[in-house]
Amino acid sequence: MAAGAGSLVAAVLAHSGRLDKEDLGTRIGRLSRRVEELKGEVCTMITKKYSEFLPGMQSAEELVARVDGLSRSIDLLRAGVENEVQRDLNVAVAEFTELKQQLERDTLVLSILKKLQEFDTALKEYNTALLEKKYVEAAQQLEKARSSLKMLESRKGFELKILKALGTELTVQTQNMLYHLGEEWQKLAVWKLPPSKETIGPESVMHSELHLCTLPSKEEEIAGPPVASVLQAFAVLGELRTKLRTFGKLLLKYILKPLISYPFLQPFIEEQSDVVILRFKSEEPNLDHSSPVEVFDKIKSIFEVLHKYLLNVPVEQCVEDKKECRVTLAELLGDMIWEELSDCLIQNCLVNSIPTNSSKLEQYIEVIKSTEEFEKALKKMQFLKGDTTDLLKYARNVNSHFANKKCQDVIVAARNLMTSEIHNTVKITPDSRVALPKLPDPGSGDHVKMQKTSKLLPNEMVNLESDSKLSQYTFSLPTCRISASVEKLMELAYQTLLEATASTDQCCIQLFYSVRNIFQLFYDVVPTYHKENLQKLPQLAAIHHNNCMYIAHHLLTMGHQFRYRLTNILCDGAATFVDLVPGFRRLGMECFLAQMRVQKGEILERLSSARNFSNMDDEENYSAANKAMRQVLHQLKRLGKVWQDVLPVNVYCKAMGTLLNTALSEIITRIAALEDISAEDADRLYSLCRIMVEEGPQVFTPLPEEDKNKKYQEEVPVYVQKWMTFKELMIILQANLQEIVDQWADGKGPLAAEFSPAEVKSLIRALFQNTERRAAALAKIK
Repeated sequence: MAAGAGSLVAAVLAHSGRLDKEDLGTRIGRLSRRVEELKGEVCTMITKKYSEFLPGMQSAEELVARVDGLSRSIDLLRAGVENEVQRDLNVAVAEFTELKQQLERDTLVLSILKKLQEFDTALKEYNTALLEKKYVEAAQQLEKARSSLKMLESRKGFELKILKALGTELTVQTQNMLYHLGEEWQKLAVWKLPPSKETIGPESVMHSELHLCTLPSKEEEIAGPPVASVLQAFAVLGELRTKLRTFGKLLLKYILKPLISYPFLQPFIEEQSDVVILRFKSEEPNLDHSSPVEVFDKIKSIFEVLHKYLLNVPVEQCVEDKKECRVTLAELLGDMIWEELSDCLIQNCLVNSIPTNSSKLEQYIEVIKSTEEFEKALKKMQFLKGDTTDLLKYARNVNSHFANKKCQDVIVAARNLMTSEIHNTVKITPDSRVALPKLPDPGSGDHVKMQKTSKLLPNEMVNLESDSKLSQYTFSLPTCRISASVEKLMELAYQTLLEATASTDQCCIQLFYSVRNIFQLFYDVVPTYHKENLQKLPQLAAIHHNNCMYIAHHLLTMGHQFRYRLTNILCDGAATFVDLVPGFRRLGMECFLAQMRVQKGEILERLSSARNFSNMDDEENYSAANKAMRQVLHQLKRLGKVWQDVLPVNVYCKAMGTLLNTALSEIITRIAALEDISAEDADRLYSLCRIMVEEGPQVFTPLPEEDKNKKYQEEVPVYVQKWMTFKELMIILQANLQEIVDQWADGKGPLAAEFSPAEVKSLIRALFQNTERRAAALAKIK
């Protein structure tokens, strides 16, 4: 602290350099006194703090000494516990654990003995009840024994050899019980069935019988168990559903389904003192299929007998689930067989009752009512539960089923027509009409709109209509032959559309698109089904061509005819068949053109055997060429007869002209390619060509009447492009050089119109020797 004071003094002196020596001494004295005062205060504070610290330190040392003493005591106690108390505690825990395990073993043994006692008691009571024919009580005791045995078997780690023997005994007693119950069940319901080797048919079903034991009176119950006791015992043992399922299958197979399928079968119920017999009797049916009303009455009579004598039995004593405590045997059987019975009623009864004509739909209300009454009766007898079933839904949805059935029948009928023979034909003329009843007047249409529009025209407007009128046959299909099946197909389409005009909106739409499906089906089925015949037989190819054109012709206007008579949804432009027209035209043309290619190939193949028409002075070569010519003409004449009165005249003439032109073109090409033609060769070539010119027109016989064919035979140049070329070739074969030059006429003559200069020069070089006259003639051909 003194050093601090000195430093302070030095600092003060350094800071105040201007002070005089007197003031400096005074200040140093003051500072020295102040330093002494501070030293005294510091010493006082130190003494005070020490006097306070010393007692605390002494008390802390005392506490340390006491803690050390306690620690030594704790160590002594711990050592005592570890050596003496822990040993006694371990001995006690071991004794407790052993006692606990012994208690658990004793408890387990006691529970097992108790269950064994329960098992034994249950079996004794079961035997007593079985002897007294108290089957429900016996079955319940068996279930108690089974429950006790399951409890014993579930004890893991504690297995008894006796359990296996107990299980065997329980199984034996259960089977014994089921045997007795089976004997009683066979007395309650006795089936007499036809031999199993026989197929289920009308005759074998007649031998089916079901004998039901009637319920005993109160006096008779003493001698034998009632139905309820037997069936409830089956339920307790879990065998009731198996028995009922077997009974239900037999009931469906030999009683219910035959009544639905065979109209001549009638149920015959014979009641005797102790038995009721269900059998069949045969009656002459009025129709091929029974009406739903008759079928429902038959089925209902069967269920009434079953309900009265067998199935009106509650099974509440045996059903484990308390929610089903009111379930009866009839309800259980109904759950098992109703779905299959309902399907059979729909497929073999209701389906056949669907009307085939919309006018008969109103009469179907009777079927719907009878279906409702049938289900109501079954619900009353508890065979059915819940709300509307599939059977009633099907009956009520008759409009949809009518449309579906109608569409299906239409498609089936159409397919049968498509797969029938094509060659059975009918003649179609411009006057032909589809046999269709007169359509009702549309509510709105082009005619009505036209009348309304005409009223708006000013009186002074000039009539711009031309005086010349088109023929009534301008847009008619030309005379030809089509398949009778196709005519019927079109009638079917028109009749279906007419049916659609009188149907509901949904049915109308379905029928309309069924008609479209008819034509799409034709497009796919006919070319595939008749493929081989269409390829091999020219006449069938021509008929198929006509069929397609006939269908396309009607499709152009079919939609328009019915457009304003169909539902509003279709009136907006959907009712059309025009989009199908190009496909049908293409289908017909492709088939016919394929046949044309086949015929062209045969013509060229026959002409290939003519030995290129060379060296005709050789008798063999001439004979081969003549034979080839004759074969071609024979083929064309045969085709002419086959297509006669089948193809339209214009198509016939074009087709025959094309084939004849193919033959002439091939002959011209081969003769023009010859490099050397002698005079004798030229004469023989001319005679061969004259055969074609004389007999070629005779292949044009489109009509059966010979006198009417002359017109078309004279018009051969119109249909045969190379006819005049062929005639010019014949002129060249017989002409001299000057005549050939005159025919050329400086490129303006008839020869120049058919041959090119190069072709004419080639023929001249082949026909004439190399002379100055030939050279001069060649010079003029240019």
